[in-house]
Amino acid sequence: MRHRRKTAKLQRVASQRRALLANLTCSLIEHGRIRTTLAKAKALRPVAEKMVTLGKRGDLHARRQAIAFLRQKESVKTLFETVAPAAADRAGGYCRITKLGLRTSDAAPMAFIEFVDREEEAEEVAVDEVVADAAE
Repeated sequence: MRHRRKTAKLQRVASQRRALLANLTCSLIEHGRIRTTLAKAKALRPVAEKMVTLGKRGDLHARRQAIAFLRQKESVKTLFETVAPAAADRAGGYCRITKLGLRTSDAAPMAFIEFVDREEEAEEVAVDEVVADAAE
């Protein structure tokens, strides 16, 4: 029985699971939104939110903890300079999971995981594109 076992194993050993979650987190930080399976998105959300919390703390120890987990200095730099300040006034719940349906090849449930504060940036870009098209 799996009573009180919280970790989703994702059919991987611990080291591979940690590397997978670190790489997914780096991709999420870099792109703001990624498309993945629902199980991976659900496993990724607590990890990504902990990284944003480290970014909001902003001290040297938090930066070193983020580098130790993510292993990519550029992603940590983006996290501390862009993502964390955007979520500065939010008390939690930095990520959103949107279900997409089933993947055609193997019918795996797919989902988008994105930062909640990313939506404002996307709307501004969409408005700018509409205005630019109307001006032409």
